[in-house]
Amino acid sequence: MSENPRNAELTVDEPIGVMTADECWQMLKENEFGRLAFHLAGEVHITPINYAVDNRTMLFRTAEGNKLLGVVMNADVAFEIDDYTDDTAASVIVRGRARVLEGDEVYRAESLPLRPWVPTVKNVVVEIEPTELSGRRFRLDKPWTHLH
Repeated sequence: MSENPRNAELTVDEPIGVMTADECWQMLKENEFGRLAFHLAGEVHITPINYAVDNRTMLFRTAEGNKLLGVVMNADVAFEIDDYTDDTAASVIVRGRARVLEGDEVYRAESLPLRPWVPTVKNVVVEIEPTELSGRRFRLDKPWTHLH
């Protein structure tokens, strides 16, 4: 995780800090891997995805399957990333609406570092437009690491 001056505000008495929207977006831009939660057939599913930030939206690629079916049938999704060091951790949660990009919109993904990590064909580009964004930073104690 990159150094952030706000980490200095985290203390033993105040070990949790709320991230601003700009800090959340910065963390989303600095990362490219997270977890997408979506509904399918009355169940909540969660899957890892790689993504890219495009302005104040997020894009990911997918192929035919449960993930695509889930976001087409129910656009409400959640997305989460986290990062940690020995002393701090951070987590950003995005809630929003997913939609498949069509026509010329698909080309938005071409200018981003958004390629499948696994050598499979993923021609469908999905956009997540956030309706809610939250982030937290944590000062870690991990007392078990001091037992030696």
